[in-house]
Amino acid sequence: MQSPDNDASPAESIQALPMAASTVRLPKRQSVPEGHPLSQSEISLPQRRSHPSAAPLFASTLTPPGSRSGSPMGRGSPARSTMSGSVFGGPAGRSLLDTAADSPGDPRNLIIKAYVPHVAIYTSKDTEELAREKGFKNGLWELLRPFGEQVQGKVTIRDSNGASKTCEDFAVRFVKFGDNVDSLDGAKGAKAANGPNGQPRSNTTLQDVESVVDRHLTYAEDSFMHTPHHGTLTRQGLDVEATSPYYSLYLRRLLSGIPVSPHESFAHPVACVVAISSRSPSPIEDLRNLYNDTNAGENKMPVWVDGDYLRYYVLVHDEERDDITRSVALFDQMKRHLGLHCHLLRLRSTQSAETDDDSIPLPRSDWMSASEELADIRHSEDQEDFEDPTRYIFESDATAIRTFVREMVTQSIVPTMERHVSLWNDQVASRRRGITGRFMSISRKWGAFGGSSRSSVVGGGGSSSAYDPAGFYRPDAPEAVMRKLADFAFMLRDYKLAQSTYDLLRSDFSDAKAWRYHAAANEMAAISLLFLPQNLSSKSRAETIDQMLEAAFYSYQTRCSSPFGALRALTLGVELLRLRGGSSIDDAVRWGVRLLESKILGRIGDALMKERLAVCYASKTGVGSGFWGHRKRKSATWCVLAGESWLRQLKHIQSQRCLNEAARIWSELPHDNGISKFSVANDFIAGLQHQLDEKLEAEDGRNESPSQDVEEVLVDEESEALDYRSRRISMMGHAIPPASGLETAPLHRVNSNEKDPGDGSVQNDFG
Repeated sequence: MQSPDNDASPAESIQALPMAASTVRLPKRQSVPEGHPLSQSEISLPQRRSHPSAAPLFASTLTPPGSRSGSPMGRGSPARSTMSGSVFGGPAGRSLLDTAADSPGDPRNLIIKAYVPHVAIYTSKDTEELAREKGFKNGLWELLRPFGEQVQGKVTIRDSNGASKTCEDFAVRFVKFGDNVDSLDGAKGAKAANGPNGQPRSNTTLQDVESVVDRHLTYAEDSFMHTPHHGTLTRQGLDVEATSPYYSLYLRRLLSGIPVSPHESFAHPVACVVAISSRSPSPIEDLRNLYNDTNAGENKMPVWVDGDYLRYYVLVHDEERDDITRSVALFDQMKRHLGLHCHLLRLRSTQSAETDDDSIPLPRSDWMSASEELADIRHSEDQEDFEDPTRYIFESDATAIRTFVREMVTQSIVPTMERHVSLWNDQVASRRRGITGRFMSISRKWGAFGGSSRSSVVGGGGSSSAYDPAGFYRPDAPEAVMRKLADFAFMLRDYKLAQSTYDLLRSDFSDAKAWRYHAAANEMAAISLLFLPQNLSSKSRAETIDQMLEAAFYSYQTRCSSPFGALRALTLGVELLRLRGGSSIDDAVRWGVRLLESKILGRIGDALMKERLAVCYASKTGVGSGFWGHRKRKSATWCVLAGESWLRQLKHIQSQRCLNEAARIWSELPHDNGISKFSVANDFIAGLQHQLDEKLEAEDGRNESPSQDVEEVLVDEESEALDYRSRRISMMGHAIPPASGLETAPLHRVNSNEKDPGDGSVQNDFG
């Protein structure tokens, strides 16, 4: 007899036995892949509030970089194939999480991929309709977005000195035209830099980031508790060599969705894709209307955005309905009138399905905003009929889009940015450098005493500043041009030019009392300087980086009431200082503690930052055979504090790992360096461990209780009932098999000779 609703079980192979049927009780949350023994069964994700189809929403943290072969998604799952990156055409198109695994713990990949050229998408109605027919409800932008996160092949970039360098991980960010734009409305905008309200968007962004990471953690904890051998993972500690997937997610969402704001131009469009389709009855008229909308229509960018950006014209040809001869003739006409910045994109209009032979999964964007991801997760929780969010496209479409993106980037966007950098550097920035430039700066600063008629109260107490009373610089102002020059140089990875330009702007914005501009310039000046390979002494760091970070933090937090900017500046500073090693690690921890004391972080951010401080201290190696100057005891202390923070949030697995890591560190120290004689500290840690033991045992009891949801399955037997329930493996005195279920972080096992962290005899240390 065939069992109902049990396709994943090997019941069909048992049917062949000519014996009587009996009832076997199977846990609903377990599935046994066909052809695998029960002891190696993979565990499917549980149904919490989310629909099972929502599993791909959490794939970025459930499948960490460098993880072992056991996949939480099971074989053939959409989420697992989505992360393969096949849509990008080979290893060069791997996900950000996979490329980060090449350099564990290195946040440079995150920062580099966060600050990339933004390309706006503006399309005609018939083009949007064609994309919706392919299954992309948000139009052409949703289809193109994943391809911009990894440009196929190598991209050659020239710096300000004319030297060429090759980048294998260059990316662009496709965005909707006119989306995510900050607004400044007259007199209210004049107070934006000093007013108590600041940007309401920043506070909402921080809340969304916290909520997204919290959902990932909760989903992983619930999934973890339903694995048959979850005791294995509770005995593991943190991995200080690789970045936690939750911290990577936190950092990505913090840097995702950069708004189009006046004080920084990273999100200003470098180019705009103006797209029409072959379905249009009047394509030339559509192109003219779309261009006018981007230039002077109701949808144009604010006045503080430079409208002189590249227009890239795309004709989307429907391979299944329209005549290619007509489309080629139209495309030739476009090139004659509009120049070489054109492309003919040939796509199939029908929707691809997973069952199609030539279909491949389209990866979810690594750089979606926190609000967008949170909306998807909430939708999966609220909708009973939530469908798998994985989208599929034809392989021919993927090839065409890859070719289009590479051609646009290498032949249009990068050369255009290089020309702008060269032009602005020669005509604007070079005049500010040297003795003549400094003299002109002093003259402008004290120009009011010479009877200048351009004195502005908002601009800076009588200085002849170009700072508008509404709270921004116009795009043709020298300060705005230099800010774009610095941002373009940073996106093209010319960090030396970027740092020198940001440094020039710091004093200009300070004199004009443009505090949001001043904070952003100091933030990026420090980041650019930390990207440079030069060694900095403690004195140099105190005179440069410390001053820049302090100015950025104070201006963001106090003058602009922008906790988002303050958090971003210090978080990036902490990570880049940590990577420099040596005495810079102590500076990184100092700024991390400053961030904790500011109370900007939420509960999730607080625990993650404490984990990072533990990693900072753990990465500092000592000198000589005695490893003098190491910070292992302080690393263990921060592990305990992080464990306490996780325990308060009922994140028991994360808390247990932190305590395990602390125990591992203490076990490697000589006995005299521990805190076995400090009864208060030992009692505190023992109390944490006792609470964790109670919580984990309670969860374990609920999972093992007979009252859990079960279903009856009819199978054939020969002489005794077959029990598919996985036997509970004792964790005492037996080797624990590797978990083939969920992994929530790249981990390593605590040494077997370690003592129980809840035992008061463990050598603990708060010092």
